[in-house]
Amino acid sequence: MAKVATFFIMLAFWVLLSGMFDSFHFSLGVVSCLLVAHFSHDLLFQKRESGSWFRDFIGLVLYLPYLLWEIVIANLQVAYIVLHPRMMDLIDPHLFRFRTYLKRPFSKVTFAQSITLTPGTITVNIHEDEFTVYALTKSAADSLPGEMERRVAKALEAKA
Repeated sequence: MAKVATFFIMLAFWVLLSGMFDSFHFSLGVVSCLLVAHFSHDLLFQKRESGSWFRDFIGLVLYLPYLLWEIVIANLQVAYIVLHPRMMDLIDPHLFRFRTYLKRPFSKVTFAQSITLTPGTITVNIHEDEFTVYALTKSAADSLPGEMERRVAKALEAKA
C-alpha cells in the first residue's frame, strides 16, 4: 500500500512541476515515479505507533515559531559578519561533535535539519547519537546542542 501511495504522490508532484502531458513525457514520468516508489516507499511512509503522526504534527506546529525566530537571528548575525570590514577576524570556523539525548529518528532528523536551516551552521553527519556540525563562528558552535535540542525534545519526544 505504501508503494502505491508513494507512486501517486510522486506522480502528482511530477505533473504539477512538469506540466508536460504528451504521451512521451507522461510515460517517462510514470516510469520514473514507479522506480522512485519502488526504491523509496519506506522513506515516505514509516511504521509508527498509532496517533504519533498527530502528536508529531502538533509538536512541529508548536516548534516552528521558535525555529523561524532562530533563523531570523542567525541571518542577522551572518549578515553582520559578512558586511563587517574585518570579516576575516570574525570568522572562526569549527567542526565539532556532540552527543544528543534524542531517541526517535524523526526527532534527530528534525534537529539536524533545524541546525542546517539556521545560517552559519550545517549538520555534516549523524551517526547513531553523535552529530557532527560545522559552525561559522565559535559562538554558533557553543550554542549547540543547547536550547534547540531541548525544544525539539519537548515537541517531538514521547513524554516520560
